[in-house]
Amino acid sequence: MPENVVPLFKQSPETAAEPLTLVPPTPEPSFGVRSVRVLKRTLAAMRDAVVNDRTRTAARMFVRHGLYVLGGGRIAFRRAWDGRTGSRYQRMIRAAEAAGNWEEAKEWEDRLHRFRADRHRRRMDLIKAPQDVARNAFYALLTAAGGLLGLGIALAIANKDAAYVFGPLMAAIELIRWVTMVGTVVWGPLVTVGPWAVLGALWGLGRHQQTAPQWALPAQQRDDAGAPITPSIVVTALRDLGIAPLRKAIKDMGDAGAAMLGPIRIAGCGVEVDVTLPSGVSTAEVQGRRRKLAENLARHEHEVFITLPTAARTVRLWIADSGALDEPIGPSPLVVDDTLTADYKSGRAPWGQDLRGDAALISLYQRMLLITGLSNQGKTAALRALALWLALDKTVEFRIADLKGVGDWGMFDGLATTLIQGPTDEHVIDATDMLEAGVAEMERRIQAPAGTVFPPLVLIVDEAQVAFMCPAVGADKRPYGGSKATSRYFMAARKIHNQGRAVDVLLWEGTQDPTDQNLPKLVREGAHTRISLALGTESQARMALGDKAVDGGAAPHLLRQGLDKGTVVVASDGIAIPAGQASITVRTHYIDTDTAHAVADRAKALRSGTVTTAHTVADAAECDPLADIATVLGTESRVLTQDVLKRLAALNEKAYGRWSFIDLKRVLDGTGAEPYKSDGRMVISRDRITRALTNFGGNGSASAAQ
Repeated sequence: MPENVVPLFKQSPETAAEPLTLVPPTPEPSFGVRSVRVLKRTLAAMRDAVVNDRTRTAARMFVRHGLYVLGGGRIAFRRAWDGRTGSRYQRMIRAAEAAGNWEEAKEWEDRLHRFRADRHRRRMDLIKAPQDVARNAFYALLTAAGGLLGLGIALAIANKDAAYVFGPLMAAIELIRWVTMVGTVVWGPLVTVGPWAVLGALWGLGRHQQTAPQWALPAQQRDDAGAPITPSIVVTALRDLGIAPLRKAIKDMGDAGAAMLGPIRIAGCGVEVDVTLPSGVSTAEVQGRRRKLAENLARHEHEVFITLPTAARTVRLWIADSGALDEPIGPSPLVVDDTLTADYKSGRAPWGQDLRGDAALISLYQRMLLITGLSNQGKTAALRALALWLALDKTVEFRIADLKGVGDWGMFDGLATTLIQGPTDEHVIDATDMLEAGVAEMERRIQAPAGTVFPPLVLIVDEAQVAFMCPAVGADKRPYGGSKATSRYFMAARKIHNQGRAVDVLLWEGTQDPTDQNLPKLVREGAHTRISLALGTESQARMALGDKAVDGGAAPHLLRQGLDKGTVVVASDGIAIPAGQASITVRTHYIDTDTAHAVADRAKALRSGTVTTAHTVADAAECDPLADIATVLGTESRVLTQDVLKRLAALNEKAYGRWSFIDLKRVLDGTGAEPYKSDGRMVISRDRITRALTNFGGNGSASAAQ
């Protein structure tokens, strides 16, 4: 190394022998690489800004208020255009033609012709207006000047001074000067403020008409669930149903479909509106899209009901307030009014509320009743509420078979003359005997002299599907269950349905999960009042209510299982149903078991100690029924069954005091001495009883006969 060169690095003696390694400096990134990095950072910053809540809020506010102004301007322009042209009349003509209302279209066309004639006359008047204005202005100026000069002359004469002659005229000129001066001063600010005032007015109009889209509204307003129902919301919901003819018809209507809608009326906890569908759109198509329509209206499916009024091609929409149907209704009048009584013939049971919130009152006079639904939906409570009300009429007799047997009808012990509780085949046999005794009573009443008045007899079978599905077979080889002509329960129910109404012998049945096997067609169609809670399928709904009700909009299969407990769909002439509809939806009052006992106690207090007959032959094991029957018959060849029961009770009150025709019939079944009809009335033959004693003999044989 030359001596005059100074080394940049000094090496220590230890590293002097090692060669130097030069590390090249890190090269600067190229321009392209730097640009990519800057672009990435910029995009990241923009993304963070966009997703930031403040940025979104500011963007929504800017768009919202801008669209308020634009929308307000559009509305103002459209109103002005409609006022100056015939576009409004043309829209109404197109809407009437789309709806097929030719009379209305012709009327609007006549109005359009009158409007055009009036407008032409006004335009012709405007052509002559300038010369008329000039002439009238000249006359007005001369009149004003003459008046002012006349006033000045009067003042001059009064003051004896000629200077007063032009005083009023100069005062008027001075007033004009001051008005011009004030106008000159105000004009500048007015020109500055005027456009802003116009923009403010347009903004207020747009805000009032909600011209901004939902996404641009504040968070508390964007949630449109439960929003008030307006004509535009209904038309939009119908347009977006996916029915092509309906969408095209609404698009072609000049008023955007408003002519389809009737008035939106408040109806209970919701609103109601009639929609006249355009030609080519059937009511069934709209009914089949109930869920989509509800979602388009920002409602749940169960909050929208579609029915068919009397008007052709019209659907009636009932739209609940959001969440209103999930709120419980008030307590039953049976619970809150201790003085309430019932009247079988002219009264109506306070059963619940309809969807409008009005009291749902149902008549039970001479009406067979069938109530069905899925398990645990409130069927027994709804049926029991009707029976509790009717029990407050002391003339009504009840005979009840509860084939569930868990105590739901226990409060009727002391009210019903017969109370069967249990799910076994033996209980079904007892229930069948109860119905057959009802048939015998019905036949006795039918053959009574004309004009005879009988107290109402109501036979109630809860969980009737157990009876229809019962496999038990009687001693006569006839099955108790089933739906054939040999079925004892089925035939007894059919006979009561056929003729019982005329003599006030009624059958009420409650079943669950109906099918053709556990609820035969002839039985369900024999009920005058058909009621259904939530069901699983439309076919079950048709079984429960009939095709007419379902085709008319009844949809118990769309009720929510578990959530709509106690909500029933009723098809009956005993309840007020809106004109044109075949059914009505009722939210029934719930009366729990403890409260039902309290209501039943009030009903018992109205009666003179009704004794409930057990469904078994009580105390018969301690005596000989056949021998006792023979004893009470005496020497008479045959005796009416009712008289036999009375004589047995007089003979042994403890053993036979609570006997009914069912108990008597059970003792004699299979002995050959069964009651039979003579001259239209049920009797027992002494000769047959004697032969039965010979064949069976004594207490043991009677028990076997049972």
